Amino acid sequence: MAHASNAPHDERAHAPENPENPKAALVYNPIKVDQARLRAIVAQESEKAGWSEPLFYETTIDDLGDDVARQALKAGATTVLVAGGDGTVRAVSEAMAGSGVPMVIVPSGTGNLLARNLRLPLDRPEPMIRAAFSGQTVAMDIGFALLTREDGSTAEHAFVVMGGMGLDAAMIANTNPGLKKSVGWVAYVDGAARSLANAKPFRVMYEIPGLKLQSTRVQSVLFANCGHLPGGLDLIPEASINDGALDIVVFQPKGPLGWLLVWRRVAWDNSVLRRFRAGRRVLQLRTKDSAVRYSRGVGLHVGAGAAHPVQLDGDEFGDAVQVDVRIDAGTLKIVVPAGHDISHL
Repeated sequence: MAHASNAPHDERAHAPENPENPKAALVYNPIKVDQARLRAIVAQESEKAGWSEPLFYETTIDDLGDDVARQALKAGATTVLVAGGDGTVRAVSEAMAGSGVPMVIVPSGTGNLLARNLRLPLDRPEPMIRAAFSGQTVAMDIGFALLTREDGSTAEHAFVVMGGMGLDAAMIANTNPGLKKSVGWVAYVDGAARSLANAKPFRVMYEIPGLKLQSTRVQSVLFANCGHLPGGLDLIPEASINDGALDIVVFQPKGPLGWLLVWRRVAWDNSVLRRFRAGRRVLQLRTKDSAVRYSRGVGLHVGAGAAHPVQLDGDEFGDAVQVDVRIDAGTLKIVVPAGHDISHL
């Protein structure tokens, strides 16, 4: 397949590495999708494109998608489609990074965080399935977080959107799974309410390569590859999937007023005012506050005196006393529909 290079924007047509025998594989979460329909569409589009018979892999409770994605690669898949929630996309991305084989996201969950940031079609699976055979490949960054537990054990996991230590992870842990299934991402409001009631700042030391070590009390430290959230919220308006950098957000509100400043920054300043010239002038004149601090770098080290919850792409990953984050630039290949506007990525 003629893959994208590591250049930030590669608009070459998506084509198979072995033109004589290209093969698609579909990795799907059977709980999240209409598997019979998806398999039928993939098989139909494969035949129409003259590709080999596609491969199909189901995720399980014990395999979120990374192991079956590796099986697909070993079986010779030249394109891997992934259909499931954010956790499935994250797990498959972890296996696909560095493989050179493109991944196609078929939006299927409630959040669809990466698909939203890429501005992919969300309402029907057909456009993205067709893109697997006729789209263009874009090189994007992927993050890896090495978590150190209280007992000294470590585990490393990928993320494609964002991760964090502190209140954001506690909020996800406190979200009712049944409510999330019925109302989608809005369920996180319930989790936030549960978490804020007992939220207490904690001290961390964090360091971005090339910058001074910081020691401060925080509610949460976020590290992100993308900045757009459901509901039209721009947490990090300038985040880019292919700038080779992490965007880091430190939340350190002081009391109820501090939380109002956080909400104003995210829901009003970032998501509304920044979209208009007059609004940007207002922001330039406004006195800066320390409730939300933004930074950028190629990595991040966060250490805490006690273990705190960690989340990656909206899934909880237990408690850790230390998180070391790196960004691998351009090592994940993503397929988007032909002609898709990638100037905003």
